[in-house]
Amino acid sequence: MKHFRNKIVVITGAGSGMGRAYALEFAALGAHLALNDYDAKGLAETVDLVSAQSPQVRLHSAAFDVSDRAAAFAFAEAVQRALGNAHVIINNAGIEGASKPVWATPIDAYERVMRINFFGVVHGTQAFLPQLLANGEGAVVNVSSIFGLIGPPNHSDYSAAKFAVRGFTEALMVELHDSPISVHLVHPGGIATNIARAEGSKDFARKYLSTPPQAIVRHVIRCIGRRQPKIVFGRDSLKTWLGANLVPLRLLNPIIWRDMKGVIDRSDYPATKAAAQPRRERTA
Repeated sequence: MKHFRNKIVVITGAGSGMGRAYALEFAALGAHLALNDYDAKGLAETVDLVSAQSPQVRLHSAAFDVSDRAAAFAFAEAVQRALGNAHVIINNAGIEGASKPVWATPIDAYERVMRINFFGVVHGTQAFLPQLLANGEGAVVNVSSIFGLIGPPNHSDYSAAKFAVRGFTEALMVELHDSPISVHLVHPGGIATNIARAEGSKDFARKYLSTPPQAIVRHVIRCIGRRQPKIVFGRDSLKTWLGANLVPLRLLNPIIWRDMKGVIDRSDYPATKAAAQPRRERTA
C-alpha cells in the first residue's frame, strides 16, 4: 500500500505504547481508525488524543480482551458496519510474562500469555483478513519481538508466544505471497512502553526499553509501503538478529546469559539459593 488516506486501519492494544503511536501516526496520514484495548481508560485517552490531533478522522473503538475470539469477530463486524472493510490490521496487543525461570513459571502464566500474545494475533488476523481480501488490497502486521528471535532467561512464556507469532506469520506470508495482501512480521527491540510492569521487570525495563514508540511505528509504516516482510527495529534488535542468525547456540546462550543476568530475578535459581545458604563449618 502506497498511501493510507481514507483507508481503514485496525489497531489492537491501542490504549498505550506502540498501539497509541500507531493510532496517532496513521491518523496524521489521513486514515480512519478502529481501535481496541483491554484497558477502557487508556483506550478512551487514545481516542481523545487522536480526535484532538486529527478531527477529520472517523473512529470506532471497543474495549475487550483479544484472547476472546467471539469478541474479536464481533469487533470486526462492528468495524465493517461503522467504517467499512478494513485495509490494514495491526495485531499489536500483548502482555508481559511471569518473568521467572521455566521451573518456577506456573502453567496458567503460559496459558494466559499464549492466549493474548499468540491467539490474539490469530483472532485478529482471521477476523479481518476476509475484509482485506474483499477490498483487493491490504496489509496484515503481526507484532512478535526480538524474543521471537532468541530465547532469553526468565521469559520462556513470553518468548514461546512470540516465536509462535513468528511461525504463524511466516506461514501466512507464503500462503498470501501472490495475493494483493502484504504480510509483515515485526520484531521490536527495546521499545519504551509500559509493558514491563511487574516489580521483577523494573531493572530489565531500565536497561533495555529505550527506543521511542513513534520511531518504530514510523519505520513499520514505511516498510508496509515497501511490502517489506520482516521488520527488525529498536534497541539491541540488530545485534539480536545477527546473533540469532550467525552465532551457534552453544556460543550464543552464554552471551545472552552474561548480558541479562544482572537484570533478571534469580531468586528461583538453584545456584542462587545455594549461594544464599549459610556456610557450614567443616569438621575434622
